[in-house]
Amino acid sequence: MIAPVEATPILIGLVAFVVLAILIILRMSIAFSMALVGFAGVAFFVSVDAALTKLGVIAFDTVSSYDLATLPLFLLMANTLFVAGMGKDLYNLAARWIGHLRGGLAMATIGGCAIFAAVSASSMATAATLGLVALPEMKKREYDPGMATGTVIAGGTLGATIPPSGILIIYGILTQNSISQLFMAGFLPGFLQAALYCVAIYLVARINPKTAPGGQRYSYGERFAAFKEVWDTIFLIVLVIGGMLIGLFTATEAGAVGAAGAIAISAARRRLSFQSFQKALLDTLKTTGMIYAILIGAMMFNALCAMTTIPNWLATSVAGLSVPPIVTMLLIIIAYLIIGGPMDGQAMMLLTLPIFLPIVTSLGYSQIWFGVMMARMVEIAMISPPLGMNIFVIQGVAQDVPMRTIFRGLVPFLAADTVHVLTLLMVPGIVLLVPSFMH
Repeated sequence: MIAPVEATPILIGLVAFVVLAILIILRMSIAFSMALVGFAGVAFFVSVDAALTKLGVIAFDTVSSYDLATLPLFLLMANTLFVAGMGKDLYNLAARWIGHLRGGLAMATIGGCAIFAAVSASSMATAATLGLVALPEMKKREYDPGMATGTVIAGGTLGATIPPSGILIIYGILTQNSISQLFMAGFLPGFLQAALYCVAIYLVARINPKTAPGGQRYSYGERFAAFKEVWDTIFLIVLVIGGMLIGLFTATEAGAVGAAGAIAISAARRRLSFQSFQKALLDTLKTTGMIYAILIGAMMFNALCAMTTIPNWLATSVAGLSVPPIVTMLLIIIAYLIIGGPMDGQAMMLLTLPIFLPIVTSLGYSQIWFGVMMARMVEIAMISPPLGMNIFVIQGVAQDVPMRTIFRGLVPFLAADTVHVLTLLMVPGIVLLVPSFMH
């Protein structure tokens, strides 16, 4: 006779993860999947009344959170600038300065993405906006379709590290870390990432000049004239980021300044009609509602994870291994690459954070540093074949480019991402330097 298996907390936790994976595979919303499994688990461990109370408290705390107000404010800032057509102006600025170089238009696209990321909390929005502007221009200059699409797809991921970042906002809420410090921590890594992408473009263009030919050379008068269209947007970016850096205002206040500034700039330029502003508000509400639902579900599932003791058990087990901490971090990075294939990036972050964060903390790594590393891994998953979400966003814009060509064009950028992640792993100070100057 087979003895019954004891329902230990760890076993229940493993069953919960399996059930959650099945629900996600069956295409149930990630928010409701996590909330349902978390609710059922808490009800099993304690009671249905306790689970209902927990769910109610989490929902109230989420929608009334002062810190979380950062997200809709920055989204409103981004959506207002989207409908006002600022993306094209920012791209035009970069193209006039370096578009004449071999591979210059692709580098200008990366530069445009870097600047645009500073007014957008979404990598997909950055990729989609710059894709509509940059892909026709690169096609006109006879760029290789793989290089063109790969540049826009990879450039969109700059929005995960260059502040403001939606991923870092969510990470800060879930881990109770300073969102302002997380924003500043992503500043140098974001621009290092952009620089590495430009190096990858340069090397590919040097090996095969037909891949990324040079474009039109503009005079210095025409180059400086391009600033007239974006000087106020750039000033707004500097004000928002600089204000957080010197302690002039918090991340939430920075979001309010950014949103008000975007509305004022767009209205002053007569680019903001009532209908377009209505669209910006509606898009902001839709995205905010979706993210709030995901956060509520994630925190309900995190409550169950804490009851199962799996995170603490894993952290203790890993800390007891006789391997250097950097080896453990490499294994975590590899795990993200494996998980990121079949899973949406945001879902990957929410599911792995309760497991990996205690491990990282036990190894002595900064949670601020890990937030940037996690944002990078989530975004690499967003551009990794075959299921990266940014790939499908750009494939919808460039429907005439075969998927195989898009995958080929991503190879140099994924190589640059590998160098970037290893650099941040070996030199954590790159991430922590700017936050150390915050007041």
